[in-house]
Formats: sequence, C-alpha cells, structure tokens
Amino acid sequence: MTAVRQRRGTPRTRSPRRVGRWPIIIGGGVLAVVLACYAVPAVVLAGEIPPGTSVAGIDIGGLSPESAEHRLARELARAAERPLTVKAGGKTLRLSPKEAGLSIDPAATVSAARGSLSPAGVARALFSSSEVAPRVKVDRKRLDAAIAKLAKAVDVAPRNGGIRYAGLKPRVDRPRAGRALDRDAAARAILDAYPLRRQVTLPTRTVPPAVSAAEVRRVANSTARTAVAGPLRLTNGDRSAEVTPELIARNLRFVPDGEGGLRPRFNAGRVVPEVQDRLVDGAQAPKDASFKVVKGKVVVVPHRDGMGVDATALKRDVERVIAGGGSRTVPVKLTRAQPALTTAKARKLGIREKVSSYTTHYPCCPPRVTNIHRIADILDGHLVMPGETFSLNGVVGRRDKARGFVEAPMILNGRYVNDVGGGISQFVTTMFNAVFFGGFEDVQHTPHLFYISRYPAGRESTVSYPQPDFRWRNDSPYGVLITTSYTNTSVTVNFWSTKRFDIESRSSGRYAIRSYETITDSGPDCIPMPGAEGFSIDVWRIFKKNGKEVRRQKFHTVYAPEPKLTCEKEE
Repeated sequence: MTAVRQRRGTPRTRSPRRVGRWPIIIGGGVLAVVLACYAVPAVVLAGEIPPGTSVAGIDIGGLSPESAEHRLARELARAAERPLTVKAGGKTLRLSPKEAGLSIDPAATVSAARGSLSPAGVARALFSSSEVAPRVKVDRKRLDAAIAKLAKAVDVAPRNGGIRYAGLKPRVDRPRAGRALDRDAAARAILDAYPLRRQVTLPTRTVPPAVSAAEVRRVANSTARTAVAGPLRLTNGDRSAEVTPELIARNLRFVPDGEGGLRPRFNAGRVVPEVQDRLVDGAQAPKDASFKVVKGKVVVVPHRDGMGVDATALKRDVERVIAGGGSRTVPVKLTRAQPALTTAKARKLGIREKVSSYTTHYPCCPPRVTNIHRIADILDGHLVMPGETFSLNGVVGRRDKARGFVEAPMILNGRYVNDVGGGISQFVTTMFNAVFFGGFEDVQHTPHLFYISRYPAGRESTVSYPQPDFRWRNDSPYGVLITTSYTNTSVTVNFWSTKRFDIESRSSGRYAIRSYETITDSGPDCIPMPGAEGFSIDVWRIFKKNGKEVRRQKFHTVYAPEPKLTCEKEE
C-alpha cells in the first residue's frame, strides 16, 4: 500500500460521529433535569389545591379537593343564604337567593382552583398566590320568576294620553312615560353580585307613552270639540231619536289607536236604553222581567225577547261619524235582543221576603197629600240592584206639574213657602225608616230644620231638588224591590229582599232644649207656624243576628227652635 502524505498546512479532517455525541449527551441531561423539576411538583400537586389559593378570602391551599369543598360549603354558607339588597327605580327591595334559585357550587369552585398541571400552571402554583371567585349554580326558571316579581314592584306603566269630558269641555289626560326593569341586565347584575356583594343596583329603562302630548292636544282642540258641537240624530224608518251633546260627552272617550294617534270610543251600550223606546215600537221591544207581590209572596214575571237597537253597530257607526265628520244622522240597525233583566237573572236576585216596612201618618187631605201619592206611584215596583246606590232625585227628577205634582208648603230659609212638590219629605221619611229597619247603608239623609211631630225624632229626612238629595246603598248581595201603598191619611213603603239583620232602634232623651220665639209677619205669602222647641237627640241603629248584637250605628240630630209665627192681615 502506498502511503500518502498530508501536505503541510492542510487541516486534519475529524470523524462526524465523534463530533456530535457530546451535545446530545449534554442536552439530554438538561432535559432530564427540567423534566425532573416539573414532574416532582406536578406529582405532588396532583392530589391537592395549589398553595396560596383562596376563595372569597378563605384559604384552601394545600387541601385535598374533598377537604376544600367541605371548607367552602361550611364557611360560605351564611354568604350563600344572605338576602341581597336590590335597588331599582328608587325602590329598595330584598331578594332571597333560595327563592331566586341561586347557590354556591363548591365542587366547581374547587375544580377551578386546582388549575392546570401544565408547566405554566405548576409554575404559577409554586411561585404565586391565586384568588378564585366562587362558582354559582343557577336555576334559571326560578331566577326569572324572582326578577319578574321584582319587576312588579319596580315597573310603572306609562300613562297613555286620552280625552274625556267635563261637561262639554274636552279634558286632557296628559301622557306620561313609564319605567320597566331591564330583566336581562338585572339577571347579569344579580349573578355578578352573588354571593359576595350585599347590595346591587338593577338597571331600568324608560317606556314611552303610546301617544305624544302634542297629539293629545291636537285632537282635544279639533275632533273632540267637533264631536259635541251638536246632537246626533238616530233614525229607524220614520222613527228618530236625538242624542244630545251632553249624552254624547258622557259616553265618549278618545283612546290610543295603536299607531301613535287617538281614536273615538263610544259607549253605545249605555246610550241605547236612553233612545230605544223612541226608535223601536213597544210591541217589538224586549221587556225586562219584573216582580209582583201576590198574597204576600214575591212572584217573578218572565221577560220577553224582542227587537232592539244593535249597540255594536251603533258604536261602530257613531265612531266613524266622529272620526270622519260628515252627516250626523245615523240610521240604526235592529237585532234580536234580550232585555237587561232576564227571568233567570231576576230569580237569582234573592227577592223572596219582606225585609222591612214602615208607615207614616198625616191629616187628610191638603195638596201635599197629592204629592205624596204621586211620588209613591212613581217608585212603586222600583228595583235596586246589589251594590247600587239609590238616589231619589236621580230616579224621580225635578218635581213639576207636568207629572202631576202640585204646590204645597215646604220649609225654605226657616219659613214655610209654597213650592211644586212640597210635602214629599213625608214619603222620604217613610223610605228612610224602611232603609233603617232593612239594615241598608245610609248614604245621604238630611233631617228637617225644625222637628215635625208626625215623624219619629232623629229618624226622618227632608229632600229638595237638586239638593239635598236622599240616597241609600243596597250593600247586600240581593236585589231590593220597593213597593208602596197609601190612603188619604198614611203612606207605606215596603222593601222585599233576603233578610240579613234584625234591627232595633234606641233613642236618647231630648237634650240641649231651646225655647222658640214668637214673631208676626204679613203679606199674601205668609204661612203661620205653630212654634216648637229646639233640641238634640241621639238614635242608635242596632244590628242583630240570631239575637246577638253584631254592630251599632249612631245618628245625632239637632233641631232648631221653630218660631211661632202669626200672620197679620194687611190693611
């Protein structure tokens, strides 16, 4: 073999295998050290919470998951159950976490606290502390229900503008924005606050009214004024009836139309009874059931179906006229109709027995007796429904000669004067006592200025038109049928219903007695007065059931002295 010399100055080439062995050995050693540094803590930490970990200030570092869960459940129990103070819309309310479906989830909280066993997670566990927020369980249905309950207390519905009438003048109901709890945002705020914060403010939003104030004013100054500028004429063939502006105003409103404006709403159902007699032949019209007393027993007289004004069509047609203007003559449509009081309804009213009766007496037969008989005829058979307030002036109206009333003496400004309808206080006193002994609610009665000996002291009432009125309320669940009868020297009022109470009347003696003065007068209108002492008296109405008193009511009456007036002849 021929030997080859290496030239002087030429570097010697080393073997590649021998050059790469040491870096690999060194790198492998470093990696082994790093792995050892990670693996040992990771193995140690795998079964416990990293050191320095706390939840709501509660240290759970180094604990096993089970121990950490127990500690959190125990030490967070009070915070978990503590009610939240909720503020919204200027109101302060309380929210029970249990009712809201909120509770702390210790297992999920510990799971979050354990973190990751990645190198970065292990490094954080070894070299830093960690505060973990409690995890919460939420029953969403219960939370939504609790927020809905809060909303009921917080929400304020907008007041939508509208128009009604004071007399014939449009009266504006100004619109006003409302307020509503923002329920989704409220849920987020509650979840953010629970369980560590004791107070949370919930957001609300403004709810605008359906109609602007400007639109309400515009309609009030235009359509609403035009609507009552004149009567409406309703026609049915050759029959007609006028709906006066006053009747229109009492039954007309302007309400939101759902499109930012106002529309008329006409209560035709209340108007139809006012005009039906003039538009429908009596033989065709429906007839209410009624009552009659036969041998001391109440009998229901069946109702009769018939033809009546179609209130639904009338409502639609009148609203169209008011909204669109044009002719104010409205042809009515008829429909098969039942009366308001059917036989079945009448039988359910419980009118079955006489519950009170009272009679007063008077001398025969001055003009006032005519008036007593006339008002008794008007009210004979009148029905007062459950909850209804009877007004004598409202039912009878102004007393006038056209309906058979005549002039008779009455007390005015401390003197007797002649007036049409004078003397009907005798009837009112009789009815007041029927109310008294029937156990019904006295709403308005006005004793006479002077005591009149034919009436029971402290249990009597006067009346005039339009005031003072005589009013009482049927505060029972039954109807009350009024029947009347009279002779030339007495009048009787009977109430038929279902008896509720036995009534006893007790009176004090007369006290604070005052003497009368004697005076003289003259002139064609002078009416002599006999003179009577003034005094005070108390009357108690005692309500009894099964012989036991259940309550009592006191009536205190003061009578002025009635002067003794002598009328002298004018020379």
